[in-house]
Amino acid sequence: MRVTLLGTGDTTGTPTAGCDCETCTYAIENGIERSRFSVHVENEETGESLLVDFSPDFRAQFLTHDVALPDAGIVTHVHFDHLDGLGNTYRLFSDLPVHAADEVDPVTGTSVAGTIREKYDYLDRITVSEQRPYEPFTTCGFEVTFVPVDHPPLLCYGLTIEHEGAKLSLSGDTSYGIGDRAREVLSEPDLLLADAIVPASLCEHHPIGGRHRDETGVPRTFGSKHMTREGALALADDLGAEETRLVHVAHFYPVEEAFAAPLAVDGERYVL
Repeated sequence: MRVTLLGTGDTTGTPTAGCDCETCTYAIENGIERSRFSVHVENEETGESLLVDFSPDFRAQFLTHDVALPDAGIVTHVHFDHLDGLGNTYRLFSDLPVHAADEVDPVTGTSVAGTIREKYDYLDRITVSEQRPYEPFTTCGFEVTFVPVDHPPLLCYGLTIEHEGAKLSLSGDTSYGIGDRAREVLSEPDLLLADAIVPASLCEHHPIGGRHRDETGVPRTFGSKHMTREGALALADDLGAEETRLVHVAHFYPVEEAFAAPLAVDGERYVL
C-alpha cells in the first residue's frame, strides 16, 4: 500500500489563519503546510484508494498532491476537521461508499454513521456503510478494523488497514488512555500515525493540565482529548511500531521543535 499524508494538522492547521507566531511564520516562509487531518491509502495491486477522514481542506489537498480521488472513505468521528470535507464530494462521485462505526454515542444519541446520514442527507451520491468496532471489513482490497479510543466527550475510533502482511495503524484523535483490547488490534504496525497535538511541556497551559503521567511525571495526555508528543511516542513503543509519524499537530510547538522528526508534514509518502 502507498500512504500519503494529505493533512497532518489539528483543527486550525499550520500555518493558522491570522497567526504571526514564529512557527506559523516559519511555515509560511518555507512553504510548509499542516492542513486538517486526512490520509490517502492506495492499493497498488488494484489501483483503488481509500481516504481516511474528509478534511475541510479536501479540495486543496487533492489539487496539491498527486493522488487519485478515493474509491471509498472512512470517517473516524464527527468533529468538523475530520468530517466536514465530505461536502466536497458533491458532483465528484457517482457512488462513494463511506464507512463509519455503528455504536450509538450517548452524547449525540446516534452513531458516527447516523450523523453522516443526517448531516449529509442531500448527498445522494454517497452510501454510508455501518461497521461494528473490532469486526474487520473489506474495502478497496484492504482489511480494515475500527477500534474505540478515548476522545471525550464523543465516541472516536482508531483503525488498522492491512494488506498482504503490511499494516498501517492510526490512533485517531485520542488521549493516551486507549484500552487494552484496542491496543492489541493496533499493535505491531509497519507504520503508526499517532495524534500528538503538543509537547508535554505545554500541559501547564491547559485548564486541567496533563493526564496519564509516566513514571517521571511527564504527562502523556494534554487535557483529556489528545496525546502529547511524549504520549504518542510512548504509545508507539507500547505497540511495537516499526515506524511512527506524529500527526494532528498544532502550531503551538516551539519553532525549534515544530518541524523536527517524527512530527509529520503534509505530502509525506510511505510504501508498506
